[in-house]
Amino acid sequence: MENYASKTKKFWLLFALMIGPLLFYLFILKSSAQFTFLPVIQKDIPNITWNEKDSLQLKNHINIVLFLGDDLLHKKTNALNLNEKIYKRFYKFNDFQFVVFLPTGNEQKAIELKKELGFTTDISKWHFVFLSKEQIKNVFNDFKTPFKLNENSYNKHAFILDKNVCLRGRTDDEGSSNGMLYGYNAESISTIHKKMVDDVKVLLAEYRLALKKNKKKEVFKNPYTKKDEK
Repeated sequence: MENYASKTKKFWLLFALMIGPLLFYLFILKSSAQFTFLPVIQKDIPNITWNEKDSLQLKNHINIVLFLGDDLLHKKTNALNLNEKIYKRFYKFNDFQFVVFLPTGNEQKAIELKKELGFTTDISKWHFVFLSKEQIKNVFNDFKTPFKLNENSYNKHAFILDKNVCLRGRTDDEGSSNGMLYGYNAESISTIHKKMVDDVKVLLAEYRLALKKNKKKEVFKNPYTKKDEK
């Protein structure tokens, strides 16, 4: 009787050791799959251009976009918050960049802000674009959000644009009346930390997953290595 009980105990122990990790992996896989993609909020954003001679482009980049306005140095907290929580964490990823739209005439203020941002990190992926207020308004309106610029061409939100220049965000945000999160309040370090960090992670994971799938397809198309061909 004891021998039977001992065998039964060993069986369930082996079962747990072999099947348990598999079940756990499947659970994690299923859970993570729910967060594979960050919702597209607006598809119809044109491929924004502002200067044909400017090599900076939004297309084929993961963009964090800001509208900091004339009162730049008084609103620099937004940029500092994002620099600390988002930029420093993700700037080494390929095609990741920050784009700040400012009214023409703020070039010197931008230089001062860049010095402050670059005190502890490489800011080569921070880009400042200077346009007329009318041009900035047109760019902002293309995002088709419920937000507005103030008289200084400022808005407190940071926006995520993907490589197809589509606006990304949330469709089930608890803090929004209709669940739609178009942009992230850059004046709130809590919003950046609790929401935006996670959403940028999801978008980057989405592109990594797509890259892996493309690599697998290439291997499937041509499974023979140079060594095999010899």
